[in-house]
Amino acid sequence: MSNPPQPPAGTPPGAPPINIEFPANLPTQYANFALIMHTPGEIIVNFASIMPGMQSAPIHTRIVMTPLHAKMMLNALAENLQKYEAQFGEIKMPAGGPGLAEQFFGHPKSPTD
Repeated sequence: MSNPPQPPAGTPPGAPPINIEFPANLPTQYANFALIMHTPGEIIVNFASIMPGMQSAPIHTRIVMTPLHAKMMLNALAENLQKYEAQFGEIKMPAGGPGLAEQFFGHPKSPTD
């Protein structure tokens, strides 16, 4: 899982911790595709699920965050992947070269490409 919650940067010492709550009816979304875009002040991550034989994959979740929070999330993901691999072994990337990441996490191709 993840690490215990840490107080946000800049939190005064002794401030009470933030209580993170998980609602009982919180929906879960599976995603195997992410379209990532940015503006000068935001990182936008759009998630979809691509299934074999489907001609389209609608975006079902959009997350918008500041570049700082995106970098903090990147660091948290890297740390958790290291812990995962230490426990379960190395995650092997499928053959496909650098184009594989572009295919699943890059810009969509137009029908004429």
